[in-house]
Amino acid sequence: MDNKTLKFVTWLISKLSEHLNMPQCEVFQRLYKSGILYNYIVPSYDVLHTFGSHYLIEDITDFMREEGVL
Repeated sequence: MDNKTLKFVTWLISKLSEHLNMPQCEVFQRLYKSGILYNYIVPSYDVLHTFGSHYLIEDITDFMREEGVL
């Protein structure tokens, strides 16, 4: 993972933590264990980082629900 992607993932986990009212470590664990982090977020960085924050948070939250992570 390059530096830009790492910064994006860190920012995204922080925003999801605020949105879900959940500790950042819990958000990370759920994304990591479910495969969402390395099978969706990291490989899709080039597209995902162009989305607005509201849309992106809703997209990831919906995906987490679909995967049974929330």
